[in-house]
Amino acid sequence: MAVQSPTTQAPGATGVFPAVRHRRLRRTEGIRRLVREAVPRPSQLVLPMFAVEGSGVRQPVDALPGVARLSPDLLVDEARAAHAAGIGGVLLFGVTDHKDAVATSAHSDDGVVQQAVRALKAALPDLVVITDVCLCAYTDHGHCGLLDDDGEVANDASLEVLARTAVSHADAGADIVAPSDMMDGRVAAIRAGLDEAGHEGVAIMSYSAKYASAFYGPFREAAGSAPGHGDRRGYQMDPPNAREAVREVREDEAEGADMVMVKPAATYLDVIRAVREATDLPVAAYHVSGEYSMIKAAAERGWLDERRAMMETLTAVVRAGADIVITYAAVDAARWIQEEER
Repeated sequence: MAVQSPTTQAPGATGVFPAVRHRRLRRTEGIRRLVREAVPRPSQLVLPMFAVEGSGVRQPVDALPGVARLSPDLLVDEARAAHAAGIGGVLLFGVTDHKDAVATSAHSDDGVVQQAVRALKAALPDLVVITDVCLCAYTDHGHCGLLDDDGEVANDASLEVLARTAVSHADAGADIVAPSDMMDGRVAAIRAGLDEAGHEGVAIMSYSAKYASAFYGPFREAAGSAPGHGDRRGYQMDPPNAREAVREVREDEAEGADMVMVKPAATYLDVIRAVREATDLPVAAYHVSGEYSMIKAAAERGWLDERRAMMETLTAVVRAGADIVITYAAVDAARWIQEEER
C-alpha cells in the first residue's frame, strides 16, 4: 500500500517523509563513514602503563586482560609499538615495594617512574610521556596523601610532597604531569614547584573530576594501591554530583591546569559534556580499568563483539566532548581506526 505524505509540516522543518528519508545516509559503509560526526582518532588516545623495577620483567595483571607491569626495557618495547600505531602518548604509573608513611620513593631520583621516564625519552624522544602524580602507590597505608596523627588524610601537608614528586618527574623528562590525588590546592602547588624548578614548559593534566568509583578494582590490583584502611570517599568525588565537577574544573583552571580530566569516562558521559561546556581547556576522560575489563570479560565469554563494543564505548566518550581518551585499549583501538579508514 502506498504511504501518503503528511499534509502538515512542523514549523521550521525543512522536509518530511517521503521527501526526507534518513536511511539514505545509512545505505552503504562509504556513506556512513562520510557523514560520521564523532570519530576517535589514534592521536587522541593515551595508553596507561605500569612500570616496575628490574630488567626483563613482565607481570601480567589477571584483572586487566592484555595488560602487564613492565620493567623499563620492556616498557620501551611496548611504548615503541604504541607510538608506531599512532597513539597520542602514554600515562605512567609506578609499582614498587619501597613504601613508607611519607611516600619517599614517589619523588626519589631513582624511583620507578623516574627510571621509566628516562628510558622512554632516551629511546623515543618524540613520544608524549605523561606521569601520574599521586602518593597511594608509595605509602604504606595506601592513601593518596599523608596521614595526620588521627589517621586522616592531611590535605595541606600533602601538597609539598606532591609538588616534589611532580618536579622529580619533570627532571626525568616527563612532558606532562597528571595529579590524581584530589587534594585541594594541589594544582597551584605543583605549578609553583615546576616553575621554581625551571620547568615552566611542563604541562599539568589535572584529574579534576575524579569520582570515588566502584570501577577501579582492576587498577588497584595492577598498581598495588588499595588503601590499607578506610576508603577514598573523603577526598574523591561523590558519584551523584555533576555540578561539583564543574566547580572542581574551574578551580583547577584558575590554579594553572593546562588540561582537565573526568574519571571514569563511560559511566560519566553527562559529566564530560558538562565539563566540555564549562571550559575551553582540553578535556581528557579516563576509560578506567573496570570499564575496560567488563568488555574484555564479556567478549571472552562470547557475549559481546569486543571490537564493536570497545569502539562504540570510546566513540561515546568522544561524542560527549572528550578531546583525549585514556584507555587500556588504546593500541587496539588505534589499529581498528586505521583499518576502518583504509
